[in-house]
Amino acid sequence: MSRLILLNKPFGVLSQFTGGKEGVDDTLAHLVDVPGVYPAGRLDKDSEGLLLLTGDGRLQSRIAEPRYKMAKTYLVQVEGEAVDEALEKLARGVELKDGVTRPARAKRIEPPPVWDRDPPVRYRKSVPDSWIALEITEGRNRQVRRMTAAVGLPTLRLIRWRIRDWSVDGIAPGTYREIEV
Repeated sequence: MSRLILLNKPFGVLSQFTGGKEGVDDTLAHLVDVPGVYPAGRLDKDSEGLLLLTGDGRLQSRIAEPRYKMAKTYLVQVEGEAVDEALEKLARGVELKDGVTRPARAKRIEPPPVWDRDPPVRYRKSVPDSWIALEITEGRNRQVRRMTAAVGLPTLRLIRWRIRDWSVDGIAPGTYREIEV
């Protein structure tokens, strides 16, 4: 059995324990006081949601390594209307500077009942926004943001909701749940 921590990483926090700005709570160190655990993968500072931590190197590799194609589901608030054509492009794979992405699962969703973000997402009366659920099996740098931008839907808010069977559902921002796997 291995210890796995399911952390709901808030917006503005780095996916590392050191290296933040002096005197600013912008690393995992102020959220997780569990010795010997490290992030299995990364989540950008301006993204939020599920970050898995473990001290088991094999488990960490299995979660983070792209070759294992572990499914990750994101809830994405985008600028503009998520029309069928854009969702179909995301599902087929999108041409990015570093190559075509693997096919994804993409669907339009109602605004999910998630926590408020601090700071809040900018609201513009003249520009509509919508939400999509996007499931990918690779983890390129800022991939979801680049994919949505490539289909004309810039990302406003990005929440990683699920990795494989592990979900952030029921975990408040800045808190975590510990499980054995």
